[in-house]
Amino acid sequence: MKNLFISIVISSLALFALACGSTEAEVQVVKEVQEVEVVKEVPVEVVREVAVVEERVKEVEVIKEVEVEKTPKPLVIYSGRSESLVGPIIAQFSEATGTPVEVKYGKTAAMAATLLEEGDKTPADVFFAQDPGGLGAVESMLATLPANITELVPDWADSPDRKWTGISGRARVVVYNTDAISDPATQLPDNIYDFIDPKWKGKIGWPPTNSSFHAMVTGMRQTWGEEKTRTWLEGIVANGANVYAKNTPTVEAAGAGEIEVGFVNHYYLHRFIAANTESFKARNYFLPGGGPGSVVLVAGAGVLEASDNPDGAEAFIRFMLSAPAQAYFANQTYEYPLVEGVKKNHLLPDLDTLNLPDIDISDLGDIEATQKLLQETGALP
Repeated sequence: MKNLFISIVISSLALFALACGSTEAEVQVVKEVQEVEVVKEVPVEVVREVAVVEERVKEVEVIKEVEVEKTPKPLVIYSGRSESLVGPIIAQFSEATGTPVEVKYGKTAAMAATLLEEGDKTPADVFFAQDPGGLGAVESMLATLPANITELVPDWADSPDRKWTGISGRARVVVYNTDAISDPATQLPDNIYDFIDPKWKGKIGWPPTNSSFHAMVTGMRQTWGEEKTRTWLEGIVANGANVYAKNTPTVEAAGAGEIEVGFVNHYYLHRFIAANTESFKARNYFLPGGGPGSVVLVAGAGVLEASDNPDGAEAFIRFMLSAPAQAYFANQTYEYPLVEGVKKNHLLPDLDTLNLPDIDISDLGDIEATQKLLQETGALP
């Protein structure tokens, strides 16, 4: 309205000047006044348009930043645990957190060897191992975990240096065929060492390439010494132990009567019983005499120092130690939960009732020396 008023005034002055015979110079002054007023009006609109454009650019930039922050980084896991055991719980982690997960499966010893070969160029963020031996073999490559992670499990179940933590517990047992062994308390020895007796010739099965078996033999070297361990290995080989690729076929062979006894982890049996009901003809024997044949191992995990997603890696381990994940291990894989407050499966004996050996599982990382001994005694080709 103000601009309209000014324009009317200026126009009136121009007409008045012409009517009064104003000079050409006076008319020019009036024109210049008009131009000045026009110039004054233009920048106001330009400034407003620029401000609007800048504000929209800022809004677009903010939206882009928020979208990037909402996209979790992918997580790469090297797993020495089989996909049938841990695949479902890893999938639950991915679904619950929205984290894309890539898993490379293989035997724990092979995964550890791969990590050592890759060094700080490894793409792995997490090493999820079947036993503490595999974790100990690559401990120098692992980052230190926060205390509020490692304190979730008992002291015996993690690394003293907080380089890795146990996720679930697994006891070493002797699985036996129930047709051949009707009274294990009287028919089976108290200690695994006594299976070198020739009366067990042709009746034993074992998985000498299995990483948990390697961890048990490493425990033997710690408690018995090199020579006694060598004598035991040579005695089992002399007894013609049947060789199986891993724990599962060893337990299956015991149920089928191919062997009378086998040296395995406890939880494989319960998967067969669940699939075949009580008709499966094998059961576990927890050696009452203690010793390395009774060691309770842990499946555990650590974060690679070279990880480019350490936050995601720690989140994965926290999830594995959450109540739902621990309940999964207790009820779906029949392992011992390590977190207080989560109940074990009712089919398992209490850990404190087992005659456990005095072995620090964090010292079971000398796999290379164990594998060499296995080769020298003929247990491994």
